[in-house]
Amino acid sequence: MQTLEQLMGNHHQTGSVQWLAVRPARREPMAVVDAVEALADRGLTGDRYGSKGGKRQVTLIQWEHLPVVASLLGLGALDPARLRRNIAISGINLTALKDRQFRLGSAVLAYTGLAHPCSRMEEVLGAGGYNALRGHGGITARVLHSGVIRMGDTLTPL
Repeated sequence: MQTLEQLMGNHHQTGSVQWLAVRPARREPMAVVDAVEALADRGLTGDRYGSKGGKRQVTLIQWEHLPVVASLLGLGALDPARLRRNIAISGINLTALKDRQFRLGSAVLAYTGLAHPCSRMEEVLGAGGYNALRGHGGITARVLHSGVIRMGDTLTPL
C-alpha cells in the first residue's frame, strides 16, 4: 500500500504548453507569444507581475478547464487571454503540483498557491464570470531557475 506522499507524487503524464502570454500593463491586452524568458526570482520577461520575491510571478491555468468555464457562462468557446493567466497547460492536473517544483521548458518553477478569480472577471466575462472561474482559476508560481518557456514545451513535476 502506498503512502499519501507516494500517491501525491504519481503523475500519469506530463503537461504541455498550449497557450502563452504576458500582461504588459494593468488593463492592457495580453501579448500572446511563442516563447518567453522566465527569470529566477523575477518572473516572465515583459509581464507586469515580474517582481523580486513575488509569489505570483507566473500564473498557469488548466487548458481542460477553459471549455468548462465557457459552458458555465453559456459561451461556445473562451479565449484564454480573457482570463489574464500567463500559461495554459494541458495533460496534467495543476492543483496536484501543490508544494512541488516543476520543470517548464528549460525553467524550474515552484507552486505558490491557487490563482483565485478577481472581481474584474465580472467585467471581462459578464455576470457570473467570477463564480464561473471559482475552482478553475489555475495556480501561481515563482521562478526558481531561469530558462525559456515555449509553445509545446513540457511541464514535468520534479
